[in-house]
Amino acid sequence: MNRYLLFLITILTISQIYTSHAEIRISGYYKNFFTTFDTPYTDEPLTGAVVNRLRLNLTYNPTDTLSCAFAYDFAPRVQDPSLFTESPFAIGTTSSRYRLVDFHSRIYPTEDELIGSVGIYHNLDRASVQISTEFADISIGREAIAWGSARIINPTDVVAPYNFDQLDTEDRIGVDAVRIRIPVGVLGEIDSGYIIGDNFEFEKSAIFLRTQFNTFETDFSMILLEYQKDLLIGLDIARGIGGAGFWLETSYLFIDPLADVAHTYQNYFRGSIGIDYSFGGETYTFIEYHFNGVNSAESQNLMKHLEHPAYERGGVYLLGNHYLAPGVSHQLTPLISLSGQMLLNLSDMSTWIAPQIAYNVAEDVHLSLGCFFSFGKPPLNDDPNQYQSEFGLYPNLFFSSFSVYF
Repeated sequence: MNRYLLFLITILTISQIYTSHAEIRISGYYKNFFTTFDTPYTDEPLTGAVVNRLRLNLTYNPTDTLSCAFAYDFAPRVQDPSLFTESPFAIGTTSSRYRLVDFHSRIYPTEDELIGSVGIYHNLDRASVQISTEFADISIGREAIAWGSARIINPTDVVAPYNFDQLDTEDRIGVDAVRIRIPVGVLGEIDSGYIIGDNFEFEKSAIFLRTQFNTFETDFSMILLEYQKDLLIGLDIARGIGGAGFWLETSYLFIDPLADVAHTYQNYFRGSIGIDYSFGGETYTFIEYHFNGVNSAESQNLMKHLEHPAYERGGVYLLGNHYLAPGVSHQLTPLISLSGQMLLNLSDMSTWIAPQIAYNVAEDVHLSLGCFFSFGKPPLNDDPNQYQSEFGLYPNLFFSSFSVYF
């Protein structure tokens, strides 16, 4: 921790040299999520959670070529004690494995105390300095790193991905990195960097090289990413077709290709392809197909399945092979919108459905109500390790969300 604090102090000290033209901006938001969980295949009672999240963002621009960014999350939770360790949905502040050093995420209770129904969490989510030159943009510190044009499942996004059932996806989890972006032409760039793991250990870190360019009115992106001993090669294509948008995002993963001893896990391919269209600016629709090529030979043994490197470090969270994900949103009035999304496992025909209604109460004040319904065969003998369908494992969830921005 002392090393990271020293880094922050160094950034601020250097910045003070340029205070004559300094610009400081402070923003943020408060969010409240009230959720209720219902597990249909057990006799367990309903469980609930109230998650509050206060986020403060600060940007500091001493000069046109130097800027600093900081963000801090404070998240008190009141919820069933079991949800602190076994929450089926990520609704609070989470952490990243790609951090050099970090605070302990839970402030109260402490590690040596038993947890009850109240927990207080925090997260230093951004702490970086950006330097802009004529040749390149350089950033050092904690920032968000994400890739991919797919709408629901991004095969190339393995650094800090969000699951499809994440309630709050506004801000990506920050990771510690050194990143260099070099512009090429009008719409192209070369993006490279080193994402730092715990204590600078190479086997817990990642290194990437990504290129992006536009030709024939099509955006192409290729990435080479080595992370935690695995190697990912990715391709992302996006373009317009008539009035619609099209995307194709793929990745091929080599599991520990430099290992001295042969392992039993097979390399795998993932891909998402889809199209979206907007009708008159009021109705937006999309549909996406996703293929998950992780070997599912142990598909009936959940714990054995989740030991695969794809789930432990590769950002994979789906258990099947073939998925269809349609979605629609419609603006009922200038202040009220309806939306719905579905994820269908084509292998076992289990389904996850997420309808939602949102109301813009006032400028920068938003209210939404929604639910997640899951349909599928329940596990045998109510044992999750003997599942018969993927979404048959999932509980139903009902939620309200209230947000205020400042």
